[in-house]
Amino acid sequence: MAGNKEFANRKLHSLLGVVPIGIFLMQHLVVNHFATKGPEAFNNAAHFMESLPFRYVLEAFIIFIPLLYHAIYGIYIAFTAKNNVSRYSYFRNWMFMLQRVTGVFTLIFVAWHVWETRIAAAFGKEVNYDMMAEILSNPGMLVFYIVGVLSAIFHFANGLWSFAVSWGITVSPRSQLISTYVTLGIFVALSIVGLRAIFAFV
Repeated sequence: MAGNKEFANRKLHSLLGVVPIGIFLMQHLVVNHFATKGPEAFNNAAHFMESLPFRYVLEAFIIFIPLLYHAIYGIYIAFTAKNNVSRYSYFRNWMFMLQRVTGVFTLIFVAWHVWETRIAAAFGKEVNYDMMAEILSNPGMLVFYIVGVLSAIFHFANGLWSFAVSWGITVSPRSQLISTYVTLGIFVALSIVGLRAIFAFV
């Protein structure tokens, strides 16, 4: 019974990492990328997202509750996983370890980002281009955001590989190899989008 429960929890954890959290990550990167077109373009895109109907309900059930579950169970997985890269330095073992490391760092980054933006907005500050430009004017915060965004993207892209395996989409070694290249391409493409967005604020 306990084994079946853990199996179900891991499947749900994997699914939520793709839908809806992964989709939200891509949407967030696209909105931020509007900064490359200038402050007005970014502010318009951000305002459009803020003006969506039932915004708080959507955020609660599509973002925050799934993210909370994924984060809590992900911490359990990260600290109970047995990493063996020191003995077996295979590519997938390194990906396994990096998935856990980037998961923990992404959680720290997301918590800080929410604090700096959403919590600040609740106290009256406006989330706009100027806010992000001010945050990223600090070199330390710039590095933190670069590492945080890349960690989040890697965690999502590599998580897609694990998702495809655990849900029986890629079963054969060949399909898993193809999936490796596909998810690597996704990581590179989204990293370009994320980094361009960050440097657009600098």
